[in-house]
Amino acid sequence: MLKKLPSPKRCLLVLFAIFLIANTGFSNLYAQGVITEVSGTIQDSKGLPIPGVTVKNVNTTKLAITDGNGRYKIAAAKGESLTYSYVGYTSKTIVVANNDQLNVKLDEADDKTLNDVVVVGYGTQKRSDVTGSVVSVPKSRLSQLPVTNILQSIEGAVAGVNVTTTSTVPGSQPNALIRGQNSITAGTGPFVVVDGVPLSKTGGSLNDINPNDIASVEILKDASATAIYGTNGSNGVILITTKRGTSGKPIIRYSGYAGIENISNILEPRSGAEYAQKYADFLKQTGQVQQRPVPNIGELPAYNAGTTVDWVKEATQQGIIQDHNVGISGGSQDVKYFISGDYLDQKGVVKGYNFKRLGLRSNLDVNVTSFLTVGTSLFLTSNNYDGGRANLLFATAMSPYGQLYNPNGTYKIFPMEPEQLYTNPLLGLTTTQISRTTNLNGNGYAEVKFPGALTGLKYRLNAGYTYFPKREGSYIGRLANDNNGTARSFNSSTNSYTIENILTYSKDIKKHHFDITALYSSQERKYFETTAGATGFINDELGLDNIGAGSTQTSGSYRDRYGINSQMGRLFYSYDSRYLFTLTARRDGSSVFGANTTKYGVFPSAAFGWNITNEGFMKDAKFFNNLKLRLSYGKTGNEAVSVYRTITTDNTGRSPFNGISTIGVFPANLGNSSLQWETTKTANIGLDFGILNNRINGSIEAYENKTSGLLLSRSLPIITGYSNVLENIGKTTNKGLEITLNTQNFAGKDFRWETMVVFATNKNKITDLYGDGKDDIGNRWFIGKPISVVYDYEMTGVWQTGEDVSKQDPTARPGSLKFSDLNGDGKITGDDRKILGQAAPKWTGGLTNTFHYKNINLSVFIQTAQGMTKNNQDLTYGDETGRRNTPAEIGYWTPENMSQTRPALSYNNTLGYGYASDASYTRIKDVTLSYVFGQSMLDKLHLGGLTVYASGRNLHTFTNWIGWDPENNYSSRGSGDWTNNYPLTRTFVFGLNVSLR
Repeated sequence: MLKKLPSPKRCLLVLFAIFLIANTGFSNLYAQGVITEVSGTIQDSKGLPIPGVTVKNVNTTKLAITDGNGRYKIAAAKGESLTYSYVGYTSKTIVVANNDQLNVKLDEADDKTLNDVVVVGYGTQKRSDVTGSVVSVPKSRLSQLPVTNILQSIEGAVAGVNVTTTSTVPGSQPNALIRGQNSITAGTGPFVVVDGVPLSKTGGSLNDINPNDIASVEILKDASATAIYGTNGSNGVILITTKRGTSGKPIIRYSGYAGIENISNILEPRSGAEYAQKYADFLKQTGQVQQRPVPNIGELPAYNAGTTVDWVKEATQQGIIQDHNVGISGGSQDVKYFISGDYLDQKGVVKGYNFKRLGLRSNLDVNVTSFLTVGTSLFLTSNNYDGGRANLLFATAMSPYGQLYNPNGTYKIFPMEPEQLYTNPLLGLTTTQISRTTNLNGNGYAEVKFPGALTGLKYRLNAGYTYFPKREGSYIGRLANDNNGTARSFNSSTNSYTIENILTYSKDIKKHHFDITALYSSQERKYFETTAGATGFINDELGLDNIGAGSTQTSGSYRDRYGINSQMGRLFYSYDSRYLFTLTARRDGSSVFGANTTKYGVFPSAAFGWNITNEGFMKDAKFFNNLKLRLSYGKTGNEAVSVYRTITTDNTGRSPFNGISTIGVFPANLGNSSLQWETTKTANIGLDFGILNNRINGSIEAYENKTSGLLLSRSLPIITGYSNVLENIGKTTNKGLEITLNTQNFAGKDFRWETMVVFATNKNKITDLYGDGKDDIGNRWFIGKPISVVYDYEMTGVWQTGEDVSKQDPTARPGSLKFSDLNGDGKITGDDRKILGQAAPKWTGGLTNTFHYKNINLSVFIQTAQGMTKNNQDLTYGDETGRRNTPAEIGYWTPENMSQTRPALSYNNTLGYGYASDASYTRIKDVTLSYVFGQSMLDKLHLGGLTVYASGRNLHTFTNWIGWDPENNYSSRGSGDWTNNYPLTRTFVFGLNVSLR
């Protein structure tokens, strides 16, 4: 096990000693005349106020920040100098005279994109100094979009970041993959850090972070940028910075939207007449005699009456979404605060699907002295997913002549009686379902700035604690086809803490600039869960409220602990802002590794940057405003194994012994105490550019990752008592190209038009599996091929009447799918399968056009993903075709239509063909129209700011995919979790952002 952290008392004593040492060097805080208060307003060249400008008294180091109306107040005396600075504007320094009112205008900097400050992990840098691959999410994606999770805003908008929405269930989180997949079996999600403290590995998720509270998002992609996070950065890092307070009187802001949601694309089932015709054709193709017009006796009353049920309509509803956020920020020069509250309510388009979120946040920064700053970042989020749910999968299978209700008004359990394969899709609405999480997160910091000869040296202590309880429960009773009643309760809690000691030193010596960062940190997570269940309730009255009333009881519990200790060092050096070097090394020790290892891994990286435009020979090259070359190489690691997998464990179970149920143990996991990190070596080359006065700017990057020591399960003889054991044996490579382009197409007095284009390609392949050069066909892993592929038969058409099947597929009949006999043995077997495509897109892209006319803004974002192949669950129903309804869009073969794409209704798909289909798509992802009220109107309304907008999301999808949506994953009956069979939703909202004076 890893060494435990020093006690909190020791940390406090060390910090107090540092304070005492530092305090001896601080003096002469105020050296000039009588202190007065200078105030004023800061505006841009158009006369609009600039919030967030830093006003610094050069003589006393006092600071102030302009409020939402550009106003500020700062202590200053006559003769002292005030510096006004803000990202994207040219700084100004003004000497205080007799006037205590200073109104300042700041001009936009020509190289504002180069002066932008970006978060790079344990610090910030000017963009012009960044040597790694770090991208900032456009600010326009962080507001005025009807999203419940910040990843939804990032989807398609950042090159090399593939965000997929496999389910749009309210409250579900998209999947994010940065620069493709390196590992075969390990997790591939990025590491998330909020305000400098990890959110990942604490039990929480980005669902717990209110998008309205986010000020900026940076994404670290290459080894130089991510190595600073060691094993946590192996899959990329997402850095989120939340909003902080500003100096000035309190500013109250409200942001809210409300709107509707509907199904983007409905895969309509067959109508009553089409359903009856399908049944007649099915009987004919299977050689059966038709005795009634519909499959089941229970359907006859409705058929004879000519009445039908639209089951999809019965299972769905008009979705409604609303979000309301109130924030208060302000403070003095020494105390700044930001407080916000948020309420989100989403009623899904499928009945019973709901998501409610209540969030509170408090960020505080206090300058205790001129050398000590302390602060906190606290938030509480409560997520509620309660509600029994309708089954959309069953709704699409129901006969239009099925019976929805019993005579007594309850749901009929088997609408197509006596057919019992499918139950009423609305039965779930009669059940009790509870699913709730709470994230209580408290982060604090203390930062000491050393004076005198130690100027530039800072020590920072970060401490974070997370308490994450989760509660789930369900009761299924008689109205839902459970005559015994079944109750289940699940409770878990995750306690996590993080402590980081960070020492930084910054020094300029003529043209030489140095930044040094050192870190010692420790993280620990403790998890505990309990389960309880019961069956055999005499009635459904108490249900989940009294599990003890069940005649048969079950219970269980589980506990684990995870810890990691880390040390890190980083050196950044630049010469004359031309030549940039970054060296980083991190050492991580993880508790998941076994006794035969040191548990530690070292992950170094190096990067070089060359600001070509700062060279003397580029002085006359006015065409280029920015040209920077970046090179990096480094190593990262992935734990890739969960807790206790490196040790041998047993499970318990009951078995009869002498007629008595006895508890015994049986083998569960064969441990491997020699397991080590999956290691990825990454090379990256990038070119940042800006031309024509930065009207065209962007970046081009290429990378290659080589991963070794992959954790794979090696099969064992069953006589050992175990089926497999984990070993470090596989290898992969992963490479790609990323392009980001920003253009100002037109910039007039009243009209502006800007475009952002992102493009990324990615290609991975397996280079070794078990060291023997052989493929693993069972897992669909092939050496030299992508990690995730579709391996299946090659369909070439449908067998027609009169065709000779004897030489290719002797078991086929007219209407059977026709497959290629790849090995030429005259029959279709498993040896005739081939790789049909890859699951990951070959390339992705995004196009954003933004138009401004005076105070009106229009943004149109189009997203695309191309080159991926998926099995299509909506095209195969096996032997159920004659027993259920099917989509009207999906036809079937008859001797008359001679279809070459769809089989006969009698075809049972005994080969298990997955109907591989092209899942490429292009989507109008979102369109937002907004109006920003001018200053004269704001003065009349006595407001600080007002923006109203209308936004639409998932407006239209262009695709050849047949089904609900190519991006979503759907399950067939018995093959997965039906609760994720939820359609892509189209959203329309109206919203406003208002700030009070």
